[in-house]
Amino acid sequence: MKVIMSGNEAMARGAYEAGCTVASAYPGTPSTEILENFAPYEGVYAEWAPNEKVAFEVAAGASIGGARSLTTMKHVGLNVAADPLFTMAYEGVNGGFVVVTADDPGMHSSQNEQDNRYYAPHAKVAMVEPSDSQECKDFMKMAFEISEKFDTVVLFRSTTRISHSKTIVELGEVNKVGVKPYTKNIQKYVMIPAHARAKHFEVEERLEALRKYSNNCSLNSVEYGNKKIGIITSGISYQYAKEVFGDDASYLKIGLSYPLPDEMIREFSSNVDKIYIIEENDPYIETAVKAMGISCIGKELIPICGELNPDIIRKALLKEAKPVTYSTDVKAPARPPVLCPGCPHRGIFHAVSKYKDVVASGDIGCYTLGMMAPLNVTDTVICMGASISGGIGIQKANLMGDRQGKIFSFIGDSTFFHSGVTGLINAVYNNSPIVTVILDNRITGMTGHQENPGTGKTLQGKPAPMIDIEELVLAIGIKPENIRVVDPYKLAETEAAVKEAYNSTEPFVIITKQPCALIKDVIKKRANMKCRTIPENCKKCKACLRTGCPALSFKNNVVSIDKNMCNGCTLCKQVCKFNAIERVGE
Repeated sequence: MKVIMSGNEAMARGAYEAGCTVASAYPGTPSTEILENFAPYEGVYAEWAPNEKVAFEVAAGASIGGARSLTTMKHVGLNVAADPLFTMAYEGVNGGFVVVTADDPGMHSSQNEQDNRYYAPHAKVAMVEPSDSQECKDFMKMAFEISEKFDTVVLFRSTTRISHSKTIVELGEVNKVGVKPYTKNIQKYVMIPAHARAKHFEVEERLEALRKYSNNCSLNSVEYGNKKIGIITSGISYQYAKEVFGDDASYLKIGLSYPLPDEMIREFSSNVDKIYIIEENDPYIETAVKAMGISCIGKELIPICGELNPDIIRKALLKEAKPVTYSTDVKAPARPPVLCPGCPHRGIFHAVSKYKDVVASGDIGCYTLGMMAPLNVTDTVICMGASISGGIGIQKANLMGDRQGKIFSFIGDSTFFHSGVTGLINAVYNNSPIVTVILDNRITGMTGHQENPGTGKTLQGKPAPMIDIEELVLAIGIKPENIRVVDPYKLAETEAAVKEAYNSTEPFVIITKQPCALIKDVIKKRANMKCRTIPENCKKCKACLRTGCPALSFKNNVVSIDKNMCNGCTLCKQVCKFNAIERVGE
């Protein structure tokens, strides 16, 4: 049967057909949908873990226990999971173990553009790269076979365009491989130095065996056309190259990209006149080819920054632009990212924005948008969980520099579970008088409403204990008198908590509790709740506009509220001193 699938859907299907039975991940675009599509399959276990390191270790343990296992993450997530990756590269596997890293060229939803292909040679594990949805499924099945054949973790590298584009996929039979027996083997699975020293030799022998396999496997293929131009490429770049050159070039398409097929590269290069290396971001293939003494053209012409497309390649290599077949004078208006209408985060940011000497350490999530005008609150964002630990560092720098100012660290519930807990422990342990604001909107918001340890449900929809953030904060050591739990829709209560926190000389925590405005049940509940203006009372002071709600606008000297956007949170009503806004509906 043939169906249309995204790359992520096809990866999930490939894992299922391969007999994978255990999968663990933390959601992160562009990888999120893999586990969401794997979880409904019959006879499998799939979970959201608190972070990528935990997810990797769960899958690693399942592999050691004999189950084919999978973990998925976006590119920066592999940084979090790097510690167990490097050790599992030495330990090897029992059941096949595949790690999906979904890179994000162009940074559509990421804080950097790192190229995770370098993780494979650095960790000394095999790496596979598909170029369409069919290969996502087929290569995933082969990745599990490679993992078990060569006793190695397999890095399965995708990109945003591969993960989210849809192509036709022919489904296959499900391979019910079952779970292998587990046999105690401390030399293999206990990486003390004495064992690791011996295993390193095995790793190097395995890489040599993988190199020979790479030169003879179906994952790497040659397509000869016009031999004046030879193109070495992989992943989505192959599709772009084919669209530009068609049969006017020959191609070496690399699917097993570590170890690279050196013999195939040499033979292919000897059969063509000129070599182009077409790859996104870093010159991973190009550097290796040049190290082999082969003359080639790559990043001299192909951009190193951003996502590629056929037009960029056509212009770079052929010095021509694609003919314009259609144009219009109409331009889409600029739409900067903003917090949604009725977002519960808006109230706390509005309250903090009144303190001009506050430095706000932000984190990864919707609340990063606290940086946007007119709120203008967030000052720094580093990575998941860094708002608290980074905030501690800023506070210490202020102290050493004899500077005044209060540090507020903003972090979401899912991010707090991910990697904020340890930062808060550090604040308590070292008595750092920062304010940690935990924005509990009962969901993992920015990646598309995935469950987390505080939502009461698992990935597969089963009831689960809800981690009580207030109790957790108390257990960490924050004093009860230094904790405030507020409804961010209630501005007076929120402002009072912020004032107390600002004046505190000890570690202080504010927990805002209000579900995300886009949760379906919340939308239904608030469907009839709206705010509207009372024009005759409006003084046009624009105080309501300073909340940054996109449902509010000021046109033709009139403040208006878009009833289709408003969900009746009443924040605008509460900041209006002239009773010019009222709420209607219940």
